[in-house]
Amino acid sequence: MQRTLGDFLGALRASEVRVSPAEAIDAHRAVAEVGYGERALLKDALCVTLAKSPDEVGRFDACFELFFRRDEFTGEVLSAGETEDAGPSLEEMLEGGDGAGLAAAMEAAATRAGAGDIRLNTQRALIARRILDDMGLRDLEGRIADLRETGGQDAESAVGRLAAGRARLFAEANRFVERQAQLYAGENGRRMREAILAGQRLTAIEPEDFRAMEALVRRIARRLASRYSRKRHRARKGRLDVRRTIRRSMGYGGVPFEIAWKTTAIDKPKIVAICDVSRSVAGAARFLLLFLYSLGEVVERLDAYAFSDRLICVNDVLADETVDDAIALILGRIGFRPTDYGRALEDFRAMTLATLDRRTTVIVLGDGRSNHADPRLDLMGEISARARAVIWLNPEPRTYWGQGDSRMDAYARFCHVARTCNTLNGLERIVEEVLRTYLPR
Repeated sequence: MQRTLGDFLGALRASEVRVSPAEAIDAHRAVAEVGYGERALLKDALCVTLAKSPDEVGRFDACFELFFRRDEFTGEVLSAGETEDAGPSLEEMLEGGDGAGLAAAMEAAATRAGAGDIRLNTQRALIARRILDDMGLRDLEGRIADLRETGGQDAESAVGRLAAGRARLFAEANRFVERQAQLYAGENGRRMREAILAGQRLTAIEPEDFRAMEALVRRIARRLASRYSRKRHRARKGRLDVRRTIRRSMGYGGVPFEIAWKTTAIDKPKIVAICDVSRSVAGAARFLLLFLYSLGEVVERLDAYAFSDRLICVNDVLADETVDDAIALILGRIGFRPTDYGRALEDFRAMTLATLDRRTTVIVLGDGRSNHADPRLDLMGEISARARAVIWLNPEPRTYWGQGDSRMDAYARFCHVARTCNTLNGLERIVEEVLRTYLPR
């Protein structure tokens, strides 16, 4: 029964109900108290222990009903956890109409066959066959073949009964595996699709995958925000301040209830993000802006700009609009025009260059193609001299830098980091490196 609960916790995680190790221990303790005998009591105990929001309660209910449904061979729902070792052979259980024994045997065989590890819908037939083979299907099929060779009315009658039983076995195994697929494969399939999307070039994403990509970018931003905030929390602890601790403890008879730390002031980092939304990066512009939007959740201070032939500040749009509306407004104002990096840098100097200092990290998202206009490398040099770091993320391969109207090879000389970044996987790795290495802590 401990394995049954462990499998259920795995199914909950696959249904996006978060279960920590501590909560798993609490769930085992709850089951030890209420047992498996009363289904409703078991469900309530586990729900109170594991579901932490209305959304998770809904996911828990659906997962519980699906996981603890035991209607193979009987057409009735058995009690949660009702499994017994099958003693008789498969033929004997079929001939005797032992539905409970067949259901228990299938449950045990499914565990040995790894039915809970199903990842793709195409695995259903293979796993169903593995379950039946583990139950003794090959012996049953051999028995049917022997009876056919024997001949006679009794043998034909037995063949008919066993063949019908064999067909029912396949039907019930397919139903069982379908239930496992609903518990595990749907979420695993989604994760596999997301993994594929995360490694796909931003310029090759199909419109029907935009929503999935948006969810991925937000998830990346939350992970980065979580890691970054933990680092800042640890940094605030400092060293023990003995004199302040003793002074505070005087009101408690010298017992140091309140500990004082010698802390070092932490300069809040500032990020200035400049996003190219011109015609040359049209395929990636939506995702560059989506990342820019999500970046605001990662750092406390962000100034955001977008440009094509001119540069504009988009702080108000990102702060006041939903992600879809913000992207549409920015692209409508400035997007999909011929690129002029030199003019964009001139606008940037006029708007904010004087505010850059050694606490500022500048991130540029763009391909460095300026339609053969003056790239204003002098302004790029000024930005590099003022800022703590300049990070350039380019959606084009490095072999394209400097080819045609690309001046990326020249701009790269003024960057602390200049990388090809044309997938979400690459974006996450580089941004995490930026937060870890170039932002003051």
